[in-house]
Amino acid sequence: MTNPFEDPDGRYLVLVNAEEQHSLWPSFVAVPDGWTAIFGDDTRDACLAFVEDHWRDLRPKSLRQA
Repeated sequence: MTNPFEDPDGRYLVLVNAEEQHSLWPSFVAVPDGWTAIFGDDTRDACLAFVEDHWRDLRPKSLRQA
């Protein structure tokens, strides 16, 4: 069985939390508390491209504001 978090043929969401950290998430798995879907249901490659385009500063929001 393929790890659903690394399945190249899977469908994914891009999630973001209050610290503006991003996560690639299998679309069939419930979104965990504290996270919001901001992109997808789409291919893994499309979601990774979205993350690369939109998450430029990897520091948490609270650290960036400090």
